[in-house]
Amino acid sequence: MGNTLGLAPMGALPRRSPRREEPLPNPGSFDELHRLCKDVFPAQMEGVKLVVNKVLSSHFQVAHTVHMSALGLPGYHLHAAYAGDWQLSPTEVFPTVVGDVDSSGSLNAQLLLLLAERLRAKAVFQVTRGPASIRWSGPPSPPRVSCSGGSRERSRGDSDRKAGGRSHSVFSLLQTQQAKFLTWQFDGEYRGDDYTATLTLGNPDLIGESVIVVAHFLQSLTHRLVLGGELVYHRRPGEEGAILTLAGKYSALHWVATLNVGSGGAHASYYHRANEQVQVGVEFEANTRLQDTTFSFGYHLTLPQANMVFRGLVDSNWCVGAVLEKKMPPLPVTLALGAFLNHWRNRFHCGFSITVG
Repeated sequence: MGNTLGLAPMGALPRRSPRREEPLPNPGSFDELHRLCKDVFPAQMEGVKLVVNKVLSSHFQVAHTVHMSALGLPGYHLHAAYAGDWQLSPTEVFPTVVGDVDSSGSLNAQLLLLLAERLRAKAVFQVTRGPASIRWSGPPSPPRVSCSGGSRERSRGDSDRKAGGRSHSVFSLLQTQQAKFLTWQFDGEYRGDDYTATLTLGNPDLIGESVIVVAHFLQSLTHRLVLGGELVYHRRPGEEGAILTLAGKYSALHWVATLNVGSGGAHASYYHRANEQVQVGVEFEANTRLQDTTFSFGYHLTLPQANMVFRGLVDSNWCVGAVLEKKMPPLPVTLALGAFLNHWRNRFHCGFSITVG
């Protein structure tokens, strides 16, 4: 009998094409895991500050900053930045050289160079003429409010604009000034399709037999889940040790949760974007060495029609603070007013800043 139903034979049925899975994204840098949450919190303000930005060309710009405060002597900073022609993203241009000099003669320089398509190199130098305590840190960033009345830095990498360039000419300049190196740090970062590996060498001293080595690794397991770790090794005469920290990050459509856990403590953050105007962040930090635990809540409110941005925070040490920023179009001027109060220690300070350009 023939095929009375008119059905096509099995071999003639069209085959369904296999579904192509999208490649996993690059997880980014380890230092940027908590960035979304940290950007919600206001930066500490104290005293009066005037910032004048001047763009000299498409590659070069400078900024002058004058700061007057009741907590210290008035200061002046000259900031200069050079950006090359190779732009990978709106915030990444290679090579880039950034330098900052203050009125006391201290210099902070950051250099970033793209060695290959996936390989990046960075160098950070900190030099001063006066006595200062030695510390190892990444690129300078705006301070975060501390509940104890001081300040707490953002994560290294927080800067939206990276820095880079050649180091030989800067090194020669510092030698002619007879300055003292406080920090010199070298980073190498390799970004694969779905992973990032970073190796950092801080303050190497062959004579004093001291060094700090930091290794980072992040792997995208899915489009939402990222896992990785950090290994910090330090050595100096009479002391040697290592600290291992595990990290995880889960990104949803409107929120991001991040957790770092290690022998030195824990750091957890939660970021939520309610809408185009409202963002909130919750941060928990525990330090086993200092036996200290801090819980902070921050919020970010944008009023586009009024050209205003409002940031605020409340933490577990009875510290509250807020910063209001107001743009003054058509003038290239931004006004900022901030106030912070620590109820536990009965400390209050406020600040006002004007940014031109």
